[in-house]
Amino acid sequence: MVRLISLFVLLSFICSSLFAQIAVPCTTLGQTPSTAFPVCGTNTFNQDSVPPCGGTTIPVPPCPTFVVVNNIRYQISYTDINPYWYKFTCFKTGTLGFTLTPNNLSDDYDWQLFDITGHDPNEVYTNTALFFSCNWSGNTGITGANSSGQSLNNCGGTDYPTISAMPTVTAKHDYLLLVSHFTSTNQSGYKLAFDGGTASITDTTPPQLRAARAPCDGTIIYIKLNKKMKCGSIAADGSDFIINTKQSNIISASGVKCDGSFDTDSVLLVLNNPITPGKYTIHIKNGSDGNTILDICDNQIPPGDSLPVTIYPQFPTPMDTLSITQCKPTQLTLTFNKNIQCSTIATDGSDFIIKGNHPVPVDSAYGNCDENGFTQSITVRFKKPITLDGMDTIYLKKGIDGNTLINECGKESVVGNYLPFITYDTVSAAFTSVINFGCTIADITFRNAVNNHKNNWLWQFSDGATDTIPSFSRQLPITYLIDTVHLNVSNGICTDSTFQIVNLLFDTLKAIFEIPEFYCPNDNFIVQDQSSGKISSYLWEYSDGETSTLPNPPMRTFPVPGLEEKDYTLTLKVTNSIGCIDSASHITRVMQSCYIGVPSVFTPDSREGHRKLYPEGIFKAIDFTFVVYNRFGQQVFISHNFDNQWDGTINGNPQPSGTYVWMLSYRSSLDSPPIFKKGTTVLLR
Repeated sequence: MVRLISLFVLLSFICSSLFAQIAVPCTTLGQTPSTAFPVCGTNTFNQDSVPPCGGTTIPVPPCPTFVVVNNIRYQISYTDINPYWYKFTCFKTGTLGFTLTPNNLSDDYDWQLFDITGHDPNEVYTNTALFFSCNWSGNTGITGANSSGQSLNNCGGTDYPTISAMPTVTAKHDYLLLVSHFTSTNQSGYKLAFDGGTASITDTTPPQLRAARAPCDGTIIYIKLNKKMKCGSIAADGSDFIINTKQSNIISASGVKCDGSFDTDSVLLVLNNPITPGKYTIHIKNGSDGNTILDICDNQIPPGDSLPVTIYPQFPTPMDTLSITQCKPTQLTLTFNKNIQCSTIATDGSDFIIKGNHPVPVDSAYGNCDENGFTQSITVRFKKPITLDGMDTIYLKKGIDGNTLINECGKESVVGNYLPFITYDTVSAAFTSVINFGCTIADITFRNAVNNHKNNWLWQFSDGATDTIPSFSRQLPITYLIDTVHLNVSNGICTDSTFQIVNLLFDTLKAIFEIPEFYCPNDNFIVQDQSSGKISSYLWEYSDGETSTLPNPPMRTFPVPGLEEKDYTLTLKVTNSIGCIDSASHITRVMQSCYIGVPSVFTPDSREGHRKLYPEGIFKAIDFTFVVYNRFGQQVFISHNFDNQWDGTINGNPQPSGTYVWMLSYRSSLDSPPIFKKGTTVLLR
């Protein structure tokens, strides 16, 4: 029975969560993150009813996003159903305790806490990093966080308790608390009290006036407060304030942005008449509502607190200052000492014209406009950058909209108002590199143009070398191959940089060739040239006096030697276009015969005859194996190289005279079949 009830509750939770995803916009103050109730830690909030709205998904990272019931997967959505939001700042690090008591204890209320420090409050719907703690228990009754809680986070469903452990909040961090009313059929409200924790979320700063500004003729005065205070504590008839003049009276007061918030730090006063330019004082007093202005904890600004305010003579607003990048600028920014109406800025930039050394056309203009449509800075963009040095001037003129610029007081700026500005030459780091090749050394000349007021050069090379002059030469061995060169240039304002790979592979002259190590009678002697570089001439010289100047010398034969083999040397000399020479030499041995055979007798101890046993004429064979066995069939020698010959010993021990069996295998070329031979040789001592 318990399992059936739990299943029913779980399915109800799932269906309600899915249904709640059809969001209904919230329009009541306090029901969106950006209009949250400001919290004083000593207050208890009494919400008598909860207007139905919401249903936007809330990310809850610790909780699963689906459940499986009877092998069916159900998606779980956590949403701000019929929500109210509360905001507070932590002034002392510690634990946060609070209690939410439904007016009807059968109601199911849920909550989630976010740390929104440095973030837009509306990010709570998308940014999982803002999550702090939560309780989405499916049980009804009192919920919150206190010392009896066991877990900081409780997910949806009846298996989770309604009380969480107290989270630790950090001083100077800003937080949002969402209260979501899951029981959508009963909107009887609740009480929310912050209690039991060690953190302080109460601002103890005494409220007071901070500054006053009269932008025009005194009919409007802005009052800045030292912190956020209750919009509802401002007397709409302006009776909280008085100004020390008989010329005009304060007739209304309103909090700035109070239409979308419970609190504000600015008040707009409206007077019934203009005031003569001069210095005045504004005092605060108890208004028609019986108080001055109250902070979130109902502390009021002390009656008698005052501020000076100056009413300035009304003049057209000039362009006060400008800022511009002095190297290759594409725009400049003008600053004004009074607010300019953004609606009076011609977006095509026709309010402005550039004159002087570089009269570039203006492309567009725009202001850094606030929510009231005012700006104190205007950015003017050019259709092309200014790349040369000199002085130019920006002038104000009537734009395509029929006016120049109009300030917040309705005064139009004067045609012809101007500000000068200076730009500098752009610079180029492009450079040339001219290489003068020698046989072993390359002399390279680097050059960057001396123009546009350049006064700084920094050359950097692959080997770590540097230089700081516009033109110079350096020497490198041609074996260096390449050199990566970086150049940075500057004229004190404008900079540029580039790099270039200098290729020194002009002529790495190298004489390389291959010839057979051995030459058999009547073979063609073939030379394979592999020389490199920009070769202009060849000289092949044989030790018997024969020469050739062809890139590949013609094939030739050698005479058969007498009793002993004969060595011939071939030398190649290559020359390039600048007279550099490289040479190489190789020796080939001309054999009496290349017939492959094994001596029938060898005498290791004699000075005549064959003193070692090896196959003769084996010079050109490949995959060569020669094995010798004694009369007992024991292997006494093996070789795969004709230079490795048997001296009649095993491990240095002379073997006895007698007959020995040998076996020989080889191939005459890579694609020829193996050749096998077998015979005997007598060892004599």
